[in-house]
Amino acid sequence: MELRRGVAVSPGVAIGPAVVLGAEGYRIPKRFVKANAVDQELSRYRHAINDVCVEIGESEKLISERLGKQYGAIFAAHIALARDPKLTREIEELIGQKNYSAEFAVSRTFRSYAKTIQNLGDRYFAERASDLFDLEKRILRQLLDVRREELTQLTSPVIVLAHNLSPGETANLDTRYVLGFATEVGGKSSHTAILAGALELPAVVGMGDFLEEVEGGETVIIDGNHGVLILNPDEETLREYRESEKRFKSVSVRLAEMGSLEPVTRDGVRINIHGNIEFPEETVHCLERGADGIGLYRTEFLYLGTDKIPTEEVHYDAYTRVLKSFPDKPVVIRTLDLGAEKIPGSMKEEFGDVPNPALGLRSIRLSLMQNELFRPQLRAILRAAVHGDIRVMFPLVSTQFECRHARLLLGDVKEELEEEGIPFRGDIPVGMMVEVPSAAILADEFAQMVDFFSIGTNDLIQYTLAVDRANPAVANLYSAADPAILRILKTVLKAAQGAGIPASICGQMGSDPIFMPLLVGMGYRDVSVTPHSIPELKQVVRSLTIPVCEEIVRHVQTLDVARDIENYLRGQVKKICPELEI
Repeated sequence: MELRRGVAVSPGVAIGPAVVLGAEGYRIPKRFVKANAVDQELSRYRHAINDVCVEIGESEKLISERLGKQYGAIFAAHIALARDPKLTREIEELIGQKNYSAEFAVSRTFRSYAKTIQNLGDRYFAERASDLFDLEKRILRQLLDVRREELTQLTSPVIVLAHNLSPGETANLDTRYVLGFATEVGGKSSHTAILAGALELPAVVGMGDFLEEVEGGETVIIDGNHGVLILNPDEETLREYRESEKRFKSVSVRLAEMGSLEPVTRDGVRINIHGNIEFPEETVHCLERGADGIGLYRTEFLYLGTDKIPTEEVHYDAYTRVLKSFPDKPVVIRTLDLGAEKIPGSMKEEFGDVPNPALGLRSIRLSLMQNELFRPQLRAILRAAVHGDIRVMFPLVSTQFECRHARLLLGDVKEELEEEGIPFRGDIPVGMMVEVPSAAILADEFAQMVDFFSIGTNDLIQYTLAVDRANPAVANLYSAADPAILRILKTVLKAAQGAGIPASICGQMGSDPIFMPLLVGMGYRDVSVTPHSIPELKQVVRSLTIPVCEEIVRHVQTLDVARDIENYLRGQVKKICPELEI
């Protein structure tokens, strides 16, 4: 048994067989085959070995000609290893006697040898282990070129272990079969992490290199509550986690009862808790938990996982589906936030490989440059507004010019629809996300230009603290409790209150119950959060009083280290809601 730690991004416990997706995207499709398929598996393995040896032989010839025979000998050694009688016999016995698939037999045998060599602790032998891993990949590549199964074609429950999952890949996970996932890279506020919460899949990210330690089909445990991945667990650990899984479901059922209750403090102050969604189907989760509406509909996920750019009608259909679930409550639609790591397949060439995508062409910048993307979306929003309380919000606004330009385009689209005689509603509220320091610094100016603010804490923290939110190497520096972030939140709220417009917190900070007393004490009365966090946030709110929250704010102002602030807030929430596991 081996235990690995990472960043917990979506709660819950999942137990099941591993599907391994490396940086190159290979995975083991099946662990076992039927008895009548054994001969076919042996044939597939032998063909793969022959093809690999031909491939390596070509490399040997090329390198020998260019650099000399002494370098070509490296590849000759790989051929000898691929043809090694002992290795071949062990792999063929696993296929012939245990009905292992060719892929699983290869992976299990090569990794077993590699681990044995690595444990010798010698640098030379460590390099030989790398040779084994490289050869394993070559053989798997040949086998999987013959029969490759994608994550979208799963037929039985699995846990996905990957180097990384793009937002598009995550969005397309089939939750009937994917029980949870863990990745080598990623951070607490990456879009993949956000999607894990939206899909309600237990997930751990930012674990560092671990895929070479795992065999496809091996039993693993994902602990999304504590950021733990357990490989090949023993019976006692399995028993403990199965009990933990039952307890988590029991707590979830208890919290679900909060859905019918309003988030009102003990002294009668109403806090509005809205849901963040990526897909129209998530409105069901928001309704079940008693959300006050949709505070953030991330529309870019209409683009991910498809090679086609969504039409105006696709947008319109998605928005009206959400409105049908919330006909009498606000639905805030954020315009496209494409770019950074959210790049649809149809636009990959256009974005290219840029060194700092988070600082490049994304969000409102992209929309203003590519009207063929922006205008159909604005048209669909205005048309859908006929059916309910839709509000439009522009992401990542950094200059007043961008805000004015976006509003002018919205005005042009209204004129188009009027001329065409198409029904629409033109008086919808227009807001912006405060996600970059320039927007926060000029919040008093922006407050005169929009009808509401939504503070996107994920990007705001990233850009203010100069910390890549998906980089585990600097994950300890990324904190919503940093005094600079708290001062910005106070500044933006003051600007909004001065202009008489609402300001809400939107992002992972709002979804974390430890920050709720602080935000309420600052004066925030609106948050927009992941659906699964709504019940526990309601429980916290219903345990608060405004004087207690204001005292918490006063004490936090005496602290100057983010870690100390987080620890203090966590301690306060444990006192206020001792039944919550935080």
